[in-house]
Amino acid sequence: MLQIQSISFAYQKEKTIFNASFSLNKGNSLAIIGESGCGKSTLLKLIYGLYDLNEGQIFWNQTEVLGPKYHLIPGMDFMKYLAQDFDLMPYITVAENVGKYLSNIDSEKKWNRVKELLEIVEMEDFFDVKAKNLSGGQMQRVAIARVLALEPEVLLLDEPFSHIDNFRKNSLRRKLFAYLKEKQITCLVATHDSTDVLSFTDEVLVMKNGEIIETGTPKSLYENPNSKYIASLFGDVNEINIEGKVKYIFPHQIEIVLPQAQEIAMKVEVLNSYFRGNHYLIEAKLDNEILFFEHDSEILSATQVHIKIK
Repeated sequence: MLQIQSISFAYQKEKTIFNASFSLNKGNSLAIIGESGCGKSTLLKLIYGLYDLNEGQIFWNQTEVLGPKYHLIPGMDFMKYLAQDFDLMPYITVAENVGKYLSNIDSEKKWNRVKELLEIVEMEDFFDVKAKNLSGGQMQRVAIARVLALEPEVLLLDEPFSHIDNFRKNSLRRKLFAYLKEKQITCLVATHDSTDVLSFTDEVLVMKNGEIIETGTPKSLYENPNSKYIASLFGDVNEINIEGKVKYIFPHQIEIVLPQAQEIAMKVEVLNSYFRGNHYLIEAKLDNEILFFEHDSEILSATQVHIKIK
């Protein structure tokens, strides 16, 4: 089990992380979400041992995670941390980058392991290609394979899919998180992508201004956000006052109704329709507030419709 116990940290005088505490069971995946600059990347670096804590402690099982004051080379051996800069060696091949830290005693075993990892990240066709000739997304996939090479107990990923094309991203996520679950590798991923959160992680931690403000399962946080900030991390959201109580409503939770249902409906004026593939996102005005809802067809601007919460 990973245990974070009341940790605080400051790069200079002002604290960047404030009194953070949580735990994560072996084999589970945790998404760390929040706006840019909220402390997600710093928290991962602290868990890896790249910085010394100002306060608190971090443990993996019975082993305390310690920073540069205690290690000649920062970082814990049983963890792997994938930063956003990839850090590949440009003039050696993809296979050599992935196998860099694998033993050379059994050459066949080593290269079979490299091939297995490259298949997971869908880069097997680039085995002999030099890293300098790869695109940013391809480099990111190779970097993911490399941190898996020695099969860490804990994997720390900072925006691991940010450079990868959408058409390949979903397949890669499915393969990667299935592999992590199969091998019971504990994973923490800092991300802005709600798909990472909702589809692939067991738990979610929400950060704001260096503090952990909420934790829970993806389903519980999505269905019951206790603030607009949390709800907005999952996409467009409406803040609607219903019978004196503020509710956070996603666009898909609103539907158009017939005018006869005025007693349960709200009358809005359509401002814009945005094509989203299998639906349109409709921007409308309710009194002086902007509201978004989904509809299966385009609605002309200035049209007035009645809507209700499903």
